[in-house]
Amino acid sequence: MPQYDDAEPARRHRRRDSDGHRRHHHKRSSRDPSAKRTSTDRDAGRKLSPGALAQLDAYNALGYASEPARETQRKPRREKRRREDYRAVDTDYEAPRRERRRRDSHADSDRELEARRRERRRAAAQTENSDMEYEPQRERRHRKRGGIEDDRGIQTEGEIEKRREKKKKKQRVVSGAVAEEGRAIPVMRGGASSKHSSWDSVEHEKEMTKYKPANKKKKRWIIAGVALVVLIIIIVVAVVVSKKNSSDSSSKKSGLDGMSEDSIPVAARGTYLDPFTWYDTTDFNTTYTNETVGDLPVMGLFTDWDDSTQANDKVPALDKDWGAYTKTPARGVNLGGWLSIEPFITPSLFNYDSRLGIIDEWTLCTHLGPRTAASTLEKHYATFVTEQTFSEIQAAGLDHVRIPYSYWAVQTYDGDPYVFRTSWRYLLRAIEWARKYGLRVNLDLHGLPGSQNGWNHSGRQGVVGWLNGTDGDLNAQRSLDIHDRLSKFFAQDRYKNIVAFYGLANEPQMVSLSADSVIAWTEKAFELVRGNGYNGNVVFGDGFMGLANWQGRMTGYSGLVLDVHQYVIFNNDQIVYTHQAKVNYACAGWTEQAQQSMDTSTGYGPTMFAEWSQADTDCAQYVTNVGWGNRWTGTYDSGNASTEALTPRCPAKDASCSCDGANADPSAYSDEYKKFLRMFAEAQMVSFEKGWGWWYWTWDTESAPLWSYKKGLAAGILPEKSYERDFNCDSDVPDFGSDGLDETY
Repeated sequence: MPQYDDAEPARRHRRRDSDGHRRHHHKRSSRDPSAKRTSTDRDAGRKLSPGALAQLDAYNALGYASEPARETQRKPRREKRRREDYRAVDTDYEAPRRERRRRDSHADSDRELEARRRERRRAAAQTENSDMEYEPQRERRHRKRGGIEDDRGIQTEGEIEKRREKKKKKQRVVSGAVAEEGRAIPVMRGGASSKHSSWDSVEHEKEMTKYKPANKKKKRWIIAGVALVVLIIIIVVAVVVSKKNSSDSSSKKSGLDGMSEDSIPVAARGTYLDPFTWYDTTDFNTTYTNETVGDLPVMGLFTDWDDSTQANDKVPALDKDWGAYTKTPARGVNLGGWLSIEPFITPSLFNYDSRLGIIDEWTLCTHLGPRTAASTLEKHYATFVTEQTFSEIQAAGLDHVRIPYSYWAVQTYDGDPYVFRTSWRYLLRAIEWARKYGLRVNLDLHGLPGSQNGWNHSGRQGVVGWLNGTDGDLNAQRSLDIHDRLSKFFAQDRYKNIVAFYGLANEPQMVSLSADSVIAWTEKAFELVRGNGYNGNVVFGDGFMGLANWQGRMTGYSGLVLDVHQYVIFNNDQIVYTHQAKVNYACAGWTEQAQQSMDTSTGYGPTMFAEWSQADTDCAQYVTNVGWGNRWTGTYDSGNASTEALTPRCPAKDASCSCDGANADPSAYSDEYKKFLRMFAEAQMVSFEKGWGWWYWTWDTESAPLWSYKKGLAAGILPEKSYERDFNCDSDVPDFGSDGLDETY
């Protein structure tokens, strides 16, 4: 152990004081008997002021430091101070706990506790009075504790005691003098600090327990009971949701019963070939295979099929020859907005802040990101069209279904945000459902690489990049490559009876493309498809050139059919037709066009009408593109002076033009309006059957009733059976003016 001379305590004291740490150490060291200081040896320690030296001399004259018993008295006192220092706490933390303790204790207990505290403070004060301090340190302690200042120097014990008693009367009971000094009341802390209390904490806790309010325990029971009830509710809800999800999962994942994920090769897990990742497996073959035809997967298909079904007794079964479409025209419907989504058919997919610019499938997928886009669109594929859809189509007396799909069902390219191949699986299943109900299929490639028309239903609204612009030739070749693979796949025996029409390109915008380039590409595509073994009818779009302009073009191609889409609402001059004029135009104008086009001396030849509707306004949300307004009320701002309509184009052409009637629920339609809508629909059916037949656009919509065959049936504005009609253009065109129908828009 190191040895110290007499001056060492003073040096230790000097180091501590110079660092500014813990003044009470300075006080203790200065009272060390082995280091008693006088005015004569002050140079051995810290230099003091003259007043402090006088106090020190007076202190030494009292003789306390030289008493032998002094050391034994101070030792316990230092231990006590260490314990009190250990118990010192942050009063900001302890005050709330003391306040709660005070509220929970009875007033009598508070008074008893305060009396005990006073007794302890009185005992401590008597001990402290035996340890005199020099004046500057005493003054600081008095100021801190609210003591009475005087300049009389050292006072007698009686005077000190009298002043302490006077101070006690001013102390607050709530917080206590000890708390105001920065110390904690020992019982207010638990844990280790209780062990270091300067009084019997255990006994105090027993006393405090006697005075705890009786309702505290009751409150705990209440809280526990409420928590238990909440827990039970949560468990019940979780079980119900789990059962529902399990039920949904079992119905959608029925094909996975008994299967193990280990049956899927590691390389295929998590890909579009992994049925455990599919949203819906109903009527899919989930037995894994990587077999392809034309480099396209057959995963999801069963090996057997049956073509013996017929849609109705007016048409032959699938395994029977249809015959000439000039004698038995097609009566069909589109599944628009399904595998190639359109904002006006499913506006819920496009209800975003307009500032985000989500206007088509490209921008939607970009906004959602790959994972969310994949889950969002597959849920749409699985729910928007189901087997029930095909059952209802058959029940409506229809015999054909046109299925639009886009190139990303087959292939995507660098930079494409589209969901790859998921729609392919649903396309194959749709064909099988059509087979089940005897419906022949018109395959319609609705979106081509680069966009063949720049409209939202091609996937990307804006610039036409197909056969046009920097990548025009590249996109032309990509489109041929896609048809190379598709035609090889659909040339299988499996599809020879059901895929009656094979579409090359939906609505190429030939008013902005080179007509010669489009025709040259169409001829290449036709030869490619025929060369790959597909022997059904091949379809190409009229490109909005006018049917008369196709006379003499692309002749000599057996089974090549011209496709025409007839609408009055997308033309500023036709949308203003009155109800009378619209029915007359459908009966006379479109009938004439059909007959003209079917005659090779005046038109192309084989002509079909694969899109039309009974909508007489363009009021449906997003039908003219997201955010572009409509012609009917004069809000159609296309940005093109040749197509925009900034003044009302309803027949009245004034402020009375409103979309309220057209967008209302069909149950609110007037009888006159319903009569017109049905005649308008049937007039078109009659006209288009002058060609190879028709496909209504579209089977169902979320909210646009005049575009939905299903909603039209429910409203009675379409015949219950497509082949049972009450109207004939040759004899039944009424005078709408006499019925006042021209006034009902």
